[in-house]
Amino acid sequence: MSQPPQPLTPVELFLLGRTLMKIGEEALPEPALGTGTGSRTGGGTFRGGTRAVLVVLSDVYAHDDTTVGAIASRTGLPQSQVSGAVARLKESGSIETAPDPADGRRQLIRQAAAVSERVAEVRGAGIEEALATALGASGTASGDTTEGRRDADADDRLREVTEALAVLARHLTPESVSRLRP
Repeated sequence: MSQPPQPLTPVELFLLGRTLMKIGEEALPEPALGTGTGSRTGGGTFRGGTRAVLVVLSDVYAHDDTTVGAIASRTGLPQSQVSGAVARLKESGSIETAPDPADGRRQLIRQAAAVSERVAEVRGAGIEEALATALGASGTASGDTTEGRRDADADDRLREVTEALAVLARHLTPESVSRLRP
């Protein structure tokens, strides 16, 4: 008889979250080179890290007509990082900005009216390949050999983890985080 699983410690949960972020980053399709003006900065890196861009976009989707300062306050990201992410998202057509009628110096940030090519590309991307690689289950194909048995075990692990992630995603939405902060 198997023992019930022990609950995760806060450190284990944090490390799991970090691992899942890395797998998610690996699964994201790379942006096309040369799209928009100034989409790349020196050294071949994209302005505004992937995590910051996703956090900012998630916040904009939850708070239409927001500002850089408000996003920084809600997310805990530095204002400079939010500004870089907003510029990158605007460049890709994922968000729109407009002058704040109450304060002409500020810009209001909202979801783009139409889904950009980049948003469609990211939404259409799957996690299976990155997840399989992280689990050591990539390139599996079931068969009758010992190797086939090992591949079937890897397929089962991949299926089990994919199902567990679907349960977590259903219950721990981005809005869940807002309940943690005062």
